[in-house]
Parts: sequence; structure tokens; C-alpha cells
Amino acid sequence: MKHPTSRRSFIHSASLTALATLAGNAVLANEYSRAKKSGESKSLVFLFQGDSITDGNRGRNTDPNHIMGHGYAFAVAARVGADFASAGHQFYNRGISGNKITDLKNRWQQDTLDIKPDLLSILVGINDASMLINKPAPDQKDLDDFENTYRDILQQSKQQNPALLFVICLPFVYPVTKVKEKWDAYSNTVVKLSARIKKLANEFNAVLVDFSPVFGKAIQQAPLDYWIWDGIHPTVPAHELMAREWIKQVSTRLKFLKLYQYK
Repeated sequence: MKHPTSRRSFIHSASLTALATLAGNAVLANEYSRAKKSGESKSLVFLFQGDSITDGNRGRNTDPNHIMGHGYAFAVAARVGADFASAGHQFYNRGISGNKITDLKNRWQQDTLDIKPDLLSILVGINDASMLINKPAPDQKDLDDFENTYRDILQQSKQQNPALLFVICLPFVYPVTKVKEKWDAYSNTVVKLSARIKKLANEFNAVLVDFSPVFGKAIQQAPLDYWIWDGIHPTVPAHELMAREWIKQVSTRLKFLKLYQYK
């Protein structure tokens, strides 16, 4: 038979635990409410730029059923748009399959500046890597050209809107299918381009989003080609992981996105 004192101690401890849980839930509820309210205070224009990973086979007309494509940009817009509907946030996808940094520059006025974003998210570089590894002798100048062109479009955007928030994403590549045949070249080139991109992110006070650690954890749960089917393009589950990581990193600057920590 248990001693009465032990029973009273157990009940007291359980009661304290319950009270602590309730108090913790109340704090979370308050934080959730605060995040929700701040996200509805101002309408923002979100613009996603990049190559095929961002494109996601998006529509090229005003049909709202397909306009954001079928990838991480769609997932972010769906979630934020639904949870902060009263704010009237606007979402645009201008990714184009096959684009390199020079392609972005050539269409920057129409596809970026004319949209006048408050937040500009860019994921580009894998097509630049493909081009470089297929050149007879890529050199330092190629990397310099990539960096300078990237800097130019960022400067154009910053001049138009000094308060613009940049979200700069790092390219990624994995040894699946044909990529394995040139894996060392791909891997080394992406690393070099990423170093230049990180430099620019720091220079423009951007949110830096690196998806590689996320995929690194993911492949412990399922094979690599479950996530990145051809070494370059994400699958549906991988796009969801990208959306989660994007929101997590951007929440450090757009505080209302911290709401997703409390749900």
C-alpha cells in the first residue's frame, strides 16, 4: 500500500504539471493571436522568381487555378493566403523553366520591377551550373559574371524599393540518374555558385534559404529519388519540405509567419 504522503506528492506534482501545461498553452495561444493579427495588418506582394523548380508548370494566363504552378511557391501562397485572407496578400510566380541568371536579367523589368514586390524570392543557379560544366574550360570569369549579373538585378530592385525584402535561395543538386555521370563537376560548381550567392545575400541583407540540410534529414526517412527524382527537380513531398523551410527562414523577418510555430 502506498504511503498517503507519496500519494499527495504525486497529486501535487501532477497538478503543477497540468497548470504548467495550461499556462504554456495560454502563452502559445497569445503568441498565435499576436502573429495572426500582425499578418493581417498590411497587404504584401510576394513574388517568386527562378527556373523550373519555381515555375512548377505554372499557367501563363490569369486562371487562378494554375497561376502559382505546382511547387513550393504554390504551397507557400496557399498556406499564407488562406491563413491571412483578410490581409489580401498577393502572390506571383514568374519562374521560367531553363532560366539562368542572364535570362532573369533580360526579363527583369516586366517580370519583377513592374510587379513591384514587397518580398522577392529568388531560386536560380542550377541551369548556370549545367552550362558551366558543359563548357570546354569554365573559369573564374564565369563565376564573376554570374555574381555581377545577380548583383545587378538585386540592385535594380533595391533602387525601386529600398524596403524590399529579399529571400535568396541556394541551388541544390543530387547524384540521381544522369547527374551521377557528372556528379563531381555538378557538385563542385554548385558549391562555387552557392558561395557567390551567400555573399550577395549578406550584401543585400537577405533571408538566406538553404534547402540542403532539409533534404539531408529527409533522405534518412526515404530514398534520395523519393525527394529529388532526377537529381535536380523535387517531387511533391520535397516541394512541401521546401515550403516549410522557406516559411521558417522568412519568419525571422516577417514575424507574423511565426504563427506556424504555434499551430
